[in-house]
Amino acid sequence: MTERTVVKIGSSSLTSDEGGINRERIRFFSDELASLHRMGQQVLLVTSGAVAAGFKSIGYAARPKLLHEKQAAAAVGQALLMQAYQEAFSAHGIGVAQILLTRADFSNRSRIGNAQKTIEELLRQRMIPIINENDTVATDELKFGDNDTLSSLVGNLLKADRLLILTDTDGVYMEDPRKNPNAARIERVDQISEEIMRIAGGSGSSVGTGGMRSKIEAARIAMRGGVPAFIGRVKDSGDLMAAAQGTGKGTYFAANLHTLPVKKQWLGFHSATQGRIVVDEGAESALTERGKSLLPAGIRAIDGEFHPGDVVEVVNLAQRTIGRGVVNYTSWQVQAAMGLGTDEVKRRIDVARIEVIHRDEWITLK
Repeated sequence: MTERTVVKIGSSSLTSDEGGINRERIRFFSDELASLHRMGQQVLLVTSGAVAAGFKSIGYAARPKLLHEKQAAAAVGQALLMQAYQEAFSAHGIGVAQILLTRADFSNRSRIGNAQKTIEELLRQRMIPIINENDTVATDELKFGDNDTLSSLVGNLLKADRLLILTDTDGVYMEDPRKNPNAARIERVDQISEEIMRIAGGSGSSVGTGGMRSKIEAARIAMRGGVPAFIGRVKDSGDLMAAAQGTGKGTYFAANLHTLPVKKQWLGFHSATQGRIVVDEGAESALTERGKSLLPAGIRAIDGEFHPGDVVEVVNLAQRTIGRGVVNYTSWQVQAAMGLGTDEVKRRIDVARIEVIHRDEWITLK
């Protein structure tokens, strides 16, 4: 069966410090990707760099900070970026296609389904889809964040065999290698623990390296979808092939412990939440440890307005997210029923089912 590889490359690897495209680097990465393509693999590229590529051409002296200026720079830079990729891949006789996505596309099942079919057809025709966030329309609160999350969602959507996230560091270290040259690199991760997140730059961490947390978060999403991930460096010819074959310069994240169905992937990572429900310790335990549904008795507070069929975020008393689920109640019904036992809820409120969130419509994210 044809293997499918998603490769994510960040802005710093593709553009110069002064702004504009580094065509030498784009040719290098295109050569590396072409080598996978020649082996018969289906290759998808998730690229950043539109804003960095365009701000100098549009006339800005430095990378813009205002949203509308970033979007204008992206509008110019995206065309330049695709032109550079097209020229680089044409040297190998490989065609490319542009796919621009936003988080809202993943939240809408119909839209992301159409995008999936388009990408599948491009791969069938032996094209390389080049995927980027649609920066010209995305708002700050809905952005993916350096495209790391986007790459993991694409990997899960397309049921990729692997996700390769390229960075300027050769993997995840127990300490910041810039401060401690003897820091040990983590070769393999089977489950992402609190310690791994602390190393990556979690709350209160003093050893985190810039940008590594978002990459580990992306690896976590990929793992939950059954896609093994790699975070590491591709600097020399052949490095990308080595990364794809399991001998790369970086850290590997295994997916053998994770078999999350597509429906749960959408619920946990693609859907847009319409509100928040706060639950007590008993309900938290029932949801996350005992595989039970959420009943009104365990709810302590709500936030936002929602309706049956909407996705809501569920948090514990410490305001930490424990998961997401599809609600069977309107927000006012939850407000009226919270804290009450089942019999009392049935007497007071006309609801189709007693569970506020059924366990089949729930995913734990704790």
